[in-house]
Amino acid sequence: MHLYKPACADIPPPKPSLQKPSLQKPSLQKPSEASLRGKKPSGAPRACPPFSGRPSPAAELKQLEKFLHLHGLSLLETVPARTGMHYRNLGKSGLRVSCLGLGTWVTFGGQISDEVAEQLMTIAYESGVNLFDTAEVYAAGKAEVILGNILKKKGWRRSSLVITTKLYWGGKAETERGLSRKHIIEGLKASLQRLQLEYVDVVFANRPDNNTPMEEIVRAMTHVINQGMAMYWGTSRWSAMEIMEAYSVARQFNMIPPVCEQAEYHLFQREKVEVQLPELYHKIGVGAMTWSPLACGIISGKYGNGVPETSRAALKCYQWLKEKIISEEGRKQQGKLKDLSPIAERLGCTLPQLAVAWCLRNEGVSSVLLGSSNPEQLIENLGAIQVLPKMTSHVVNEIDNILGNKPYSKKDYRS
Repeated sequence: MHLYKPACADIPPPKPSLQKPSLQKPSLQKPSEASLRGKKPSGAPRACPPFSGRPSPAAELKQLEKFLHLHGLSLLETVPARTGMHYRNLGKSGLRVSCLGLGTWVTFGGQISDEVAEQLMTIAYESGVNLFDTAEVYAAGKAEVILGNILKKKGWRRSSLVITTKLYWGGKAETERGLSRKHIIEGLKASLQRLQLEYVDVVFANRPDNNTPMEEIVRAMTHVINQGMAMYWGTSRWSAMEIMEAYSVARQFNMIPPVCEQAEYHLFQREKVEVQLPELYHKIGVGAMTWSPLACGIISGKYGNGVPETSRAALKCYQWLKEKIISEEGRKQQGKLKDLSPIAERLGCTLPQLAVAWCLRNEGVSSVLLGSSNPEQLIENLGAIQVLPKMTSHVVNEIDNILGNKPYSKKDYRS
């Protein structure tokens, strides 16, 4: 014999009470203080501790100093402390680049000898520069070869360098140019062979390619990063709309978006870097790496009395630059440069140093690429770091008044 245990379904629900609800008024007597002890009010929200977020730069520096002290190290031994070079994040990525970089356009494999190229790279590296930029199209690939030979000869730690190259034009064949998946992969492999490197830190799309779907470009860039051929990818000479499209495609298909745009930026070219790119930085984290801070030498002052025979504008392939200098607009620019000279004298610097420091005063610029044809010129331009603290708002406004070309964003108009 066993006892029957009814299932839940067999148990009848309790009968509703037939008693009428009480009509007595609820007691208005306050509960005693003793009864409230230890009880938490049910309706009151809990107070959350304030969200501190990331520590301030000063607090982070103290934490870093403590960390290094535990391991017998000091910030005084680091490259920034030894050289005085400033470093910034490349866009919103974690990659730290020197605020001044060395470019190889026109100079490496063309305007200067291999020996001078080595001198320039040595001066730059010993001054704290870690960013060296080149492209497959520079001197038909010879610039990459020279850069790679110097890196191999010097034996600098690869981890201390940021090497960037650009793809678009790799040869005369139809399949050796553009941003197809084929050329991005094959072009980067060829660049790595010339550079004698296993990877580059950033690979740039040197210009937009309307013949290739954006999804194909982003997939190819994601592929070379996943294969270890590059760490990041960026764009050069792309419009804000094209960069935004690349970002949207990357997010849609869970791929890697660009981190940086290379753009021309100097006293006479401001719109893109000062209006368009800051908006992209805040929206999607794309930074700015700028080139030609001296406007292909126009701001150096050497074209004030014509075109010297030893200058870049005197080269046959740079006839466009010569025409630009001797044009009416070019003469107006030379007049404005003469008006800027007293400001440079007052700050105790040269006009090129003032121009480079003016580019650096824009915190949205991750790095300014310098192009130098001799060691003296490079040393002079690197001296812009010392001028940067003198670029006060008063000095910047003074320069803006002389130039008369400050671009205005939509926010400026609304205000």
